[in-house]
Amino acid sequence: MIDKNKQMLTDNDRKEDTIQESTELVDIVGENIESIVDLHMRAEKRVSHHQRLIETVTANLGRPRFFYLILLFVATWIGVNLLLPHLGIKSFDPAPFSWLQGIVGLSALLMTTVILITQNRYGKLDDLRMHLNLQVNLLIERKVTKLVDLVEELRRDMPQVENRHDPQAEAMKEPVNPHEVVKNLRQTLQEVVSEEK
Repeated sequence: MIDKNKQMLTDNDRKEDTIQESTELVDIVGENIESIVDLHMRAEKRVSHHQRLIETVTANLGRPRFFYLILLFVATWIGVNLLLPHLGIKSFDPAPFSWLQGIVGLSALLMTTVILITQNRYGKLDDLRMHLNLQVNLLIERKVTKLVDLVEELRRDMPQVENRHDPQAEAMKEPVNPHEVVKNLRQTLQEVVSEEK
């Protein structure tokens, strides 16, 4: 009976530990989500009224109905201009439809500008996120390096664990120099390009 009670207590302790670990994980995920939302909200607060208007236009330009609207406009323009002479009315833009070409050209210029303005802001946000990712990755790399160092130290100090030389662990204890990595990457890319020529 006592063993059964001890087993039940142990099972309850395990369940409580699992629940606590799950709660801690949820808290960490929640904090990460809040950080991302905070970053997004700060960026959104800095957006001007004009930028929001342009981004609304860009969002509408990227929808299929806008494409069909353009096709409908062009087809109607051409159809009306071809039909009017048959009804005895002078066409306002006879073939080759120079007014239509001007309208389409101006529209394309405006759409391109609007899209570039939107992409420019999103590009800045992406740069900020990439910088944040780099900072987090460098921090993680430092933490992992420290953990490897601590595990190696623990292995040397524990008498029941065989103390052996591990070259990979030794290499992992050294922090990564991001400048050296970028330099090596550029050098390797230049060598690959040189070989292809």
